[in-house]
Amino acid sequence: MKVVVIGCTHAGTAAIVNTAQLYKDAEITVYERNDNISFLSCGIALHVADVVKDPKGLFYSSPEALANLGVNTKMKHDVLNVDVKNKTVTVKDLAKDEVFEDTYDKLIVTTGSWPIMPPIEGIKQENIVLCKNYDHAKQVIEKAKTAENIVVVGAGYIGVELVEAFEILGKKVTLIDAQDRILPKYLDPEFTEPAEKSFVDKGVKMALGELVQSFKGNGKVEAVVTDKGTYAADMVVLCIGFKPNTDLFKGQLEMLPNGALVIDEYMQTSEPDVFAAGDSCAVIYNPTGERRYIPLATNAVRMGTIAAKNLKEKTAKYIGTQGTSGIKIYEHNIASTGLTELTAKEAGLEIETVTVKDNWRPEFMPTYSEVTLKVVYDKNNRVVLGAQLVSDEDLTQSINTMSVVIQNKMTIDELAYVDFFFQPHYNKPWNFLNQAGLQAK
Repeated sequence: MKVVVIGCTHAGTAAIVNTAQLYKDAEITVYERNDNISFLSCGIALHVADVVKDPKGLFYSSPEALANLGVNTKMKHDVLNVDVKNKTVTVKDLAKDEVFEDTYDKLIVTTGSWPIMPPIEGIKQENIVLCKNYDHAKQVIEKAKTAENIVVVGAGYIGVELVEAFEILGKKVTLIDAQDRILPKYLDPEFTEPAEKSFVDKGVKMALGELVQSFKGNGKVEAVVTDKGTYAADMVVLCIGFKPNTDLFKGQLEMLPNGALVIDEYMQTSEPDVFAAGDSCAVIYNPTGERRYIPLATNAVRMGTIAAKNLKEKTAKYIGTQGTSGIKIYEHNIASTGLTELTAKEAGLEIETVTVKDNWRPEFMPTYSEVTLKVVYDKNNRVVLGAQLVSDEDLTQSINTMSVVIQNKMTIDELAYVDFFFQPHYNKPWNFLNQAGLQAK
């Protein structure tokens, strides 16, 4: 069996390693356009802030490690064309400037995503950078050394983490987003307000609810102009969002309107011998049952593993996702899973919510702090659809528990009586997750 894999980050690495381990007769070739693989982009902000001092720790595999598994990893090789009917790929060796053709029996598409670059006036000026891969990370770190005024455009996870990192480095930081608050896809306002206040207290300029209209400068960026103001900028980091990197398959494979590949529960695309995983794909979003584009590393590694297992026969199913995620902003530990109150209402669902505010462990302990938990559930059948949490104590693993609750379609009433242990070091006799169920009853 001849297997070709396009792309080698989270999903690609998982697919490659599992394919090599499962099929000893497989001839595996990987085409990667960059000069590195398996980069944990989630750690870029930590490296920028010098929390992670050695960037080597952000790589979890290498061509040498894959070679030890018998994998032929072709670095700096760009796939120019794929013919899924004839099972061929056209590849350019970027180092030698040579183009050649290869064939496959099974193709695994792990081409990932790419940052959105809107056609804004002046966007191609020097010191306007992206933040996705290792090369971007190096640019961000190098340019930040001499930049005094840094503007981050986009208040999603990456943008928010970079704002904190730049502030820690002593930079004058401005955060711009068209939405009126940070992280609106993941959290309701009461969970974003504490982090926004911390940014303001630290001196970060919060230009929320503002739309970028142009970048000013004379070859090198000097200012960002929005519909409400102008902000000095020696450096701009664009964190507007991501789009699936799937242009190779337009007109050949079924896609969502945004280009995300449509796959079944076995990671098969509309062509039986073409599998796909990671940020290039749409996933089943369990709270609503619909296909959504949710680019997360956790989804990617699961999908890559499952794709490998199903190359010869259907043996493993993807059970969907809740879009579970977490972030630490200064002292705030925040996590969410599934629908928020606002996203549920936007989806037209009839929902109820319950919010618990309590100290996370008994008040007779030497220290304790408040935790806020909000649970969203269906008004009619009372099935849990989402949860959010914030605390100065790291209690984010509780949101993983809530992810399982949503996955298994438990009701808010069942949550009230789930068996959780009690020990004063860690919680109260009624865990705050139980309390949400009890309060809803």
